[in-house]
Amino acid sequence: MTPFKLSDELIEEIEVLIEEKSDSKLLKLLEEFHYADLAEIIHELNLDEATYIIKLLDSEKTSDVLTELDEDVRERILETLSAKEIAEELLELDTDDAADIIAELPDDRKSEVIAYIEDREHAKDIVDLLRYDENSAGGLMAKELVKVNENWNVLTCVKQMRLQAENVTRVHSIYVVDDEEHLKGRLSLKDLLTTSTRTHIKDIYIPKVDYVTVNDKAEDVAHIMQKYDLEAIPVIDEIGRLVGRITIDDIVDVIREEADKDYQMAAGISQDVEADDSVWKLTRARLPWLFIGMMGGIGAASIINGFQGAFQKFPILLAFIPLMQATAGNVGVQSSAIVVQGLANNTVKGQIWGRLGKELLLGLVNGFALAFIFLLISHFAFHTAYLVSATVGIALITVIVNAAVIGTFMPIFLSKKGIDPAVATGPFITTSNDVLGILIYFSIAKIILGF
Repeated sequence: MTPFKLSDELIEEIEVLIEEKSDSKLLKLLEEFHYADLAEIIHELNLDEATYIIKLLDSEKTSDVLTELDEDVRERILETLSAKEIAEELLELDTDDAADIIAELPDDRKSEVIAYIEDREHAKDIVDLLRYDENSAGGLMAKELVKVNENWNVLTCVKQMRLQAENVTRVHSIYVVDDEEHLKGRLSLKDLLTTSTRTHIKDIYIPKVDYVTVNDKAEDVAHIMQKYDLEAIPVIDEIGRLVGRITIDDIVDVIREEADKDYQMAAGISQDVEADDSVWKLTRARLPWLFIGMMGGIGAASIINGFQGAFQKFPILLAFIPLMQATAGNVGVQSSAIVVQGLANNTVKGQIWGRLGKELLLGLVNGFALAFIFLLISHFAFHTAYLVSATVGIALITVIVNAAVIGTFMPIFLSKKGIDPAVATGPFITTSNDVLGILIYFSIAKIILGF
C-alpha cells in the first residue's frame, strides 16, 4: 500500500469538485482514501467545504473521520449538523468514541442528539459512559465486547459469540462471567475449538485475567497494558461486574496526550494548549513560568550586585558568569528529564538516596571532566591567572554536582507528594540552578581569592 501524501494539487481538485457540485466524481476520488487520510484532507478545507464532504459521504465512513479530527475542527463541523445527522454518525461508532463526541457538545444538544439515536441499547450505553471522568478507565472503555457465561456449554457459547461479534469491530479476548455478570476469567480460543461441544465453560476457562476498575486513572491503565503487553483489558465496576473493555488504540491516545502535557510543562507551559489557541489562552499558559524566570533573573542580579568589590579586583570573574548559569541549567534539566521519564514509565525503583548517590557520582565525573577542559581553554585562550582558573574550575565542579542533585531530587520529591513531576523540569530547574550557581560561584571565589 502506497503511503498517503497530501498535496496542494489534491486539495485544489477537491475544492473545484465541491464548487462544481460534482458529487459522483468527488465520491469516486474520495472512496479510495482511509478515514484518517480523509481527516487530514478536511483539516486543509474551510468549514463549508469540510461540512459538504461530511454530508456527502456515508455515515459508516464519516463517523470514523470525525474521531480523527482535532477537537476544534470537529466542534465547528458538528455545529453545522442537525441533531439527527449527528445521531446517525454516532450510530456507526463504538460507544467509547460516540461518548467522547457527545461529551464535547453543549448540554442542551446532548439530550437532543441522544434522543435521535435509533438503537436504544446503544444510546443507553453511551449515557452510561458519560457518567465517568474522561481520565478514568470508565471514561476510556467501550461497551462492545464478547462475554460468555460460565454455565454455558461450548455449543451455546459459540452461538452466542457469533451474535455478539456482530457489534464488535475486533475480538481481542473472550471474557467469562457468572450469572451476576461478575468477571470470572477469560476463554482460550484454542480450548474452545478443541473441546467437546457439551463441555461447560467453567471447566475450561482460565481464571487468571488482568483487569482494571472503572475509577482507575487512565495513566495507571496505560502502565498496566504497557507492562503486560495487552491489546485489550476488561473493566469491572465497584462490585466486580464486567462493564466494558479498553483497547490499545485508546491507550496510545492517553500516552500521547500525557507526553504532550509533560513536554509543555517541561517547556514552561502550565496548561494544555495548541498552537492555534487564542493569544489570551496562550498567554495564561506561558506567563506564570516566564514570571518565575524573571524573578530568578532578578535574584541572580541581586547576588551579583552584592559582590561588586570582587569585580574591581578580579574583573575576569564577570566573563565566566554565563558559563556557570548555562552549565547549571543544562545539567539540572538533563538530570530531571531522565528522572521524570523514569517516573512516567514506572522505571525509577529503589530508595531516593541511592538515586541521589548515583547522580552525585555522575556529577563529580562530569564536573572534573569539564573543569579539566576549562583549565586548558582558559590557559591557552584567555591566559587567565592560575588561581582564578582554579577558582572557576572548582566552582564549576560544585555547580554541576549541585545541579545534578537538585535535578534528581525535585521530581522524586514532587512525585511522592502527589504533584506531577513534569513541573520540576524546564524553567523551574533552570531558574533555581541559575541562581544557586551564581551564589556558589562567587562564594567559592570569595573563599579562594579572598576579596
